[in-house]
Amino acid sequence: MDQPGENVVISNPVLIDGNLTPLTLHADGWLRWFERGDEKWMNVEKEVVGVSMEGSRITLRRAVESGGRYLCVTTTGSLVTKNFVFEPCSEISPKLWYQKLREYLDSLGRPKRLFIFVNPFGGKKSALKIFVNVVKPLLDAAGIQYTVQETKCQLHAKEVASGLDLTQYDGIVCVSGDGILVEVINGLLCREDWDTAIKMPIGIVPAGTGNGMAKSLLDSVGDPCSASNAVLAIIRGHKQPLDVATISQGKTRFFSVLMLAWGLVADIDIESEKFRWMGSARLDFYAIQRMLHLRKYHGRIHFVPAPGFQAYVDRISQESKPIWEVQSVNPSEEEPRFQEHGYQGPNVDIENMNWRTMEGPFISVWLHNVPWGGETAKPAPDAKFSDGFLDLIVVRDCPKLALLALMTSLSNGGHIKSPHVSYFKVKSFILEAGPRTEDPTKEGIIDCDGEVLARGTGTYMSEQKSLMAYDRLQINVHEGLATLFSPI
Repeated sequence: MDQPGENVVISNPVLIDGNLTPLTLHADGWLRWFERGDEKWMNVEKEVVGVSMEGSRITLRRAVESGGRYLCVTTTGSLVTKNFVFEPCSEISPKLWYQKLREYLDSLGRPKRLFIFVNPFGGKKSALKIFVNVVKPLLDAAGIQYTVQETKCQLHAKEVASGLDLTQYDGIVCVSGDGILVEVINGLLCREDWDTAIKMPIGIVPAGTGNGMAKSLLDSVGDPCSASNAVLAIIRGHKQPLDVATISQGKTRFFSVLMLAWGLVADIDIESEKFRWMGSARLDFYAIQRMLHLRKYHGRIHFVPAPGFQAYVDRISQESKPIWEVQSVNPSEEEPRFQEHGYQGPNVDIENMNWRTMEGPFISVWLHNVPWGGETAKPAPDAKFSDGFLDLIVVRDCPKLALLALMTSLSNGGHIKSPHVSYFKVKSFILEAGPRTEDPTKEGIIDCDGEVLARGTGTYMSEQKSLMAYDRLQINVHEGLATLFSPI
């Protein structure tokens, strides 16, 4: 643990549990005191959720692990709050102590007002319980004001975010899986003031089936993917830029922050919905079915490799010049393009990029923006939140036993070591999805951020309308466009 600094903000004798001891607040946010002759210290920034004063008593609400152990740097379990109470020994010092502690916490840029979406339908339908039992007590302890909105149906969060008075809040919080986060991002980007709206920090409290974004954030500092750890990260107010991918098909746009899948992974994710009564086990159960009755898909992918991957992709692809669906834009233009309803996408000079092509058949094509796709799947172990690239995972041919081993190793990212997997980063991407090799009358599903983006002929629930057609689509990345509350 780092030692406290030497610059003293305030130091006085105080009573702690009836014992008199000198208490010192240092400029770097460390508190120091003594208990039974032993030196003690507390990192206010990392450990203190909130501060209050009643009479001459100062109370620091301190985050502790549920077993009672105080935090050091990272946590290993769920968190609760425990009061640290002291009483300065002079009449003036309680107010001064409260003022100095309050000033230090305010200097950290912590949020004071939050708008909270709670999705009562996602995952195990536990979001309301998580809000009441975990989120609310911690926010109350931190003195944060909040407005709560339960989502009533799909796209409700997008609708609310598109019209929300953002001047009233310091952040938006999603108590849900990844779906509500995606809706909020899309809602903010369809506003006329999208360029300022998208800077609003967004927090994610895991309460869904996937929880890929929350897992990626918390795992980046070694914290478990728990609601209490996620709320503590929001309270601390640290922020992390996040890449946003624009998926285009004609004039239709969708803004993705997690992943896009076609082939095996998409089929497992979407078609296993019929076994939702099994809970999360449905994914493993249906994955085995799909691997036993393996499908391959005709098609073609075009991509622009990230710097450092040229030699690798030269071995697995060929140079290409795809037919452009989206008109190229002069890259010297400073402002991104607009539609009437908001942001359209980043500036890209697509005609002058170094495009490469891979031909099918494909077992799976998977693009990822962050390392984790869920709490137990790490498809893109090298992915970064804001590097301006997407991680591409491609499987073209693989024996069934090797595929089973490959899918099993998804839990720790070990699949990328398989000789049957191509794994690298791309800047831009074009997908030309085709039919199944064994039955050309049937097509596939394109899955984006856990929802169906496009359904081909003969697919599961193919009669339902989707946002895009099962046809060519293009993806470009805007580096660091959105902002997340982060434990980093």
